[in-house]
Amino acid sequence: MDQPVITPVVLCGGSGTRLWPLSRTYTPKQFLPLTSSYSMLQETVLRLPKTINQGIFICNEEHRFMLAEQLRKIDANNSTILLEPEGRNTAPAVALAALQAMKDNPHAMLLVLAADHVISDHGAFHQAIEHATAAALQDKLTTFGIVPDKPETGYGYIQHGNDGEQFHSVKQFVEKPALDVAKQYVASGDYLWNSGMFLFKASCFIDELEKYCPEILVACQQAFSGAEQDLDFIRPEKSAFLSCVSESIDYAVMEKTSNAAVVPLNAGWSDVGSYGALADVLDKSDEKSNVFVGDVLTHETSECYINSQHKLVATVGVENLVIVDTPDAVLVANKDKAQDVKAIVEQLKQQSRSEVSFQREVYRPWGKYDSIDMGERFQVKRITVKPGAKLSVQMHHHRAEHWIVVSGTAKVTIGETTSLLSENMSTYIPIGEVHALENPGKLPLEMIEVQSGSYLGEDDIVRFEDRYGRS
Repeated sequence: MDQPVITPVVLCGGSGTRLWPLSRTYTPKQFLPLTSSYSMLQETVLRLPKTINQGIFICNEEHRFMLAEQLRKIDANNSTILLEPEGRNTAPAVALAALQAMKDNPHAMLLVLAADHVISDHGAFHQAIEHATAAALQDKLTTFGIVPDKPETGYGYIQHGNDGEQFHSVKQFVEKPALDVAKQYVASGDYLWNSGMFLFKASCFIDELEKYCPEILVACQQAFSGAEQDLDFIRPEKSAFLSCVSESIDYAVMEKTSNAAVVPLNAGWSDVGSYGALADVLDKSDEKSNVFVGDVLTHETSECYINSQHKLVATVGVENLVIVDTPDAVLVANKDKAQDVKAIVEQLKQQSRSEVSFQREVYRPWGKYDSIDMGERFQVKRITVKPGAKLSVQMHHHRAEHWIVVSGTAKVTIGETTSLLSENMSTYIPIGEVHALENPGKLPLEMIEVQSGSYLGEDDIVRFEDRYGRS
């Protein structure tokens, strides 16, 4: 029998608000290197069995270039990236992925994964995939249930039958329980945490979706049939997709189907839903159960998670704290209250503060910039442009700009004049002047940009031409 073709489907949405200020709207936790030198997204891909490759990744507009760049860095360039016009939960996202997979292979199986989970025991994970594959070959819609190691009120549970060796039938899905109920579930041995990971034939999922939520399938079929290719991305037709209801796989299909199965997974899994959970999956830095990231000094400090992104952080006589220092924000929280960081995020949103959305260092398809200083009528940025990349042809209504080349070569167009600038050379772009910047060299271009004017927001950009399709 031929080995079944399994296509990984990685869901890259989610805002990770409980990990602010590391995780932000435009750089959420799945794109951050929280547990290793790789991002959580990259770890998700790298832990897959070698026989599983060329995945389908589903993300939103804002994250598309960051996703493509992170995949390129781990040689996963052959993957397909689907862009959701707007989030509609997991059922429509997986429906799009199923339609894409079946276009290339009518018999494809989908391994549906979140981009922001930790799985430390790769061998156990691979074995669970084999067991789930066996179930999927019997046309089962298979989910992975995490073997619980404690009563947990933050997860949904799956009650299973004891009717199989590799996988079990599903008796019921249950919502997040109260603590006393969670204790009963764990003591019974009949309940697993709901991981939100699945393996099934794409055709079986489509059949069950048509049976139980046909309106989702119709909207996704219309969106997929009207999809357009944009550089490395596939854009489903917007209006059709936005007509789709927002629904999870569990509510749309898994809780209704009679073909559900569950594979127990005991592989060091965590959804890293808080700083406490993040500290639990990282190696301890000292004998006092602290976890340090960056430049940290301590005295009489215990049970803390301290992450310094910017400067030396020193503590004396504290315990059970989360301390996170970034270039533009500092978080101090009791580790037992770390889940409530989202309340700060809500305040930032209400006040329309930029710290909720952007890190100081912002990634763009052409490279990145770091806002190193800002005042009432000025801003200073360090700009890095990748070899061969070009910023849009643009102008600004409210600001002038000075550019100073630190290293590399800049091809600068101002109005009708184009010139090459090398190290220590500079130029000036007046307010209202059409201009463009390109790196024609083979090394990164490093520049300092000094902006001055009455308004310095990123929305003061009028684009006339852009190779990345931005408006």
